[in-house]
Parts: sequence; structure tokens; C-alpha cells
Amino acid sequence: MHKITIAIDGYSSTGKSTVAKQLADYLGYVYVDSGAMYRAVTLYAIQNDIISKNNFNIEKLKEILPSINLRFEKKSDWKKAHVFLNGKDVENEIRNLEVSEFVSPIATIHEVRVKLVAQQQQMGLEKGVVMDGRDIGTVVFPKAELKIFMNASANERAQRRYQELLDRGEVVEFKNVLKNIEERDHIDTTREDSPLIKAADAIEIDNSEMNLEDQFHVVLQLAKDRIAGRI
Repeated sequence: MHKITIAIDGYSSTGKSTVAKQLADYLGYVYVDSGAMYRAVTLYAIQNDIISKNNFNIEKLKEILPSINLRFEKKSDWKKAHVFLNGKDVENEIRNLEVSEFVSPIATIHEVRVKLVAQQQQMGLEKGVVMDGRDIGTVVFPKAELKIFMNASANERAQRRYQELLDRGEVVEFKNVLKNIEERDHIDTTREDSPLIKAADAIEIDNSEMNLEDQFHVVLQLAKDRIAGRI
């Protein structure tokens, strides 16, 4: 059975990473969470006082980019691969609301995107990869055999994100999570460099009314059909 490249794009908190990981596990493909890479760069920027609510030192960010080393590692007892920032496992740190607040501005910087897109393309050279993000089907893998675009209402996405944060023990208010979702949508869709748009040949899935199992089976069938050459 020949291997293909699967690109899953969409808005924040649409379950892209969840379904991408499920699909990769089922097919025996490599899963790459591109969003985790941007989150790791954002975490590094926060830790080095490059970005805050009142400051964003873009020139300093560009200067320190060469010192940022990212890699993915998966151990047998982990459900998914963790992202490592300069040798440190930061998988949990990059998922908090503070990182979420700043990841979209970081992702607008051309030099950041060039660095990470190059790494992502390298990861997909041998196919057999499932990657999710904002510009996978349009920029990273424009020739991917299967492109999926995930969507859901902002309120539904905020509710999912809110519950996820509560389950991790974070103290957050729903209104702040919804505001973050809406702000990220605006930044992601209006940035000049690789904005979030649906690729012309992508299949759109609105999962507002779907549970995780239903979503997975819809995407899996699309992948099986594409691998078999039925669509």
C-alpha cells in the first residue's frame, strides 16, 4: 500500500491535533503537530522577555531564532510525541493560556514561518505523514494527496478549550477563552504571511455537532478512499 501525505488545517480548537494523531496511529504514519512548534517558539519568546502584553521585540526574536532547536520524541508510555525545546520537554508548558495568547502574533513573523516550514517539509519528505496546522495544505505541503480543513463555531471551540484547561487544573474564565479564540481567528486569517485559508482542493469538515469518534471515522474514510485511489 503506497503512502500519502495528509494535511489537516483549520481554526484553533477544532480538534485538528486529536484527529491527526488518531489517523497517524491507525495508518502507522508519522504525526507532526506543527502548532506545537509555534507554541514552543512562543514559550521561548515569553521566557526571554521578547513578548508580553505590552511589548513585542520582533528584532530580538529574529536574532535568537538560530538558538532555538526543536524536535519531537515519543516514548512507549506516552500517548503522543512530545515537543522538546533545546533539549527540554515542554509539551505541558506550551498548552497554557498565556502561550495561547501570544502564539498567533509570533506566527505572523516571516522569519519564524520560514524556519519552521523548512523543518516541517523536511519531516514529510518520505510521505506517510499526517501534519496539522494553519497552512499545511497551502504552504507546507501544497501537493498533499489529501487535504482537510476543520471548522466549528467559535463558541463550540471555546467551550472545548475551556474544558480542556479546567481538566488540567487551570483557573480560567470562559469569556477569556472565547476572547482568545476570536482574537486568534482574526490574526490567523488576516496575517500577510501564510494566512489561514482553505486550500482550493481541501475537503471541509464542520465538526460543531460531531463527537471525537464520529469525526475520526469521517476523516479515516477519506484517507482510506484517497490511499485506494477512489477519490
